[in-house]
Amino acid sequence: MVQQALIINAIVLAAVLEADLGSHRKVTKIRVLRPLILAAAIVPLYLKGLATTGTGLTLELALATGGIVLGLAATSLMTVYRSPTTDKPVTRAGLGYAVLWIVVISGRSAFSYGSAHWFGPQLATWMAHHSVSSNAITDALIFMAVGMLVTRTIGIIVRARHLVPRPVPEIVQNPE
Repeated sequence: MVQQALIINAIVLAAVLEADLGSHRKVTKIRVLRPLILAAAIVPLYLKGLATTGTGLTLELALATGGIVLGLAATSLMTVYRSPTTDKPVTRAGLGYAVLWIVVISGRSAFSYGSAHWFGPQLATWMAHHSVSSNAITDALIFMAVGMLVTRTIGIIVRARHLVPRPVPEIVQNPE
């Protein structure tokens, strides 16, 4: 299970960075939706069942909120502007954007790996003490990832739609 989570995290990271990293990246439907489509294909395989009460629900809500905040941070590290040649929306994302995504996904991966290999007994004790199921932890990590992806997508779309069109240059005619 841990190996699958690591592979999925790597695929999501590669999809996001491939879609967004660099300059003059066209804002197309497939470009902004590709990571979401990928997540939609993967999430049903791992979503176990929502916690509806207690610490499990709190954990799910907290990580979903964290994902939204991280998505806003990622979006703020991306510039959305009009292409000088086509006047259509394009984006530019650089090192800061890539580092944020790499750190977040590496952190999730480290937690998944660590829960099985480094701190499993301590985590199990914490889960028992706080009545949190392993399903709630898995779901919370999924909500975090999806929250970040959805916020990134909405951020790109909203910012692209609110770009002011470049003014059309006036043609000055010579009155002869």
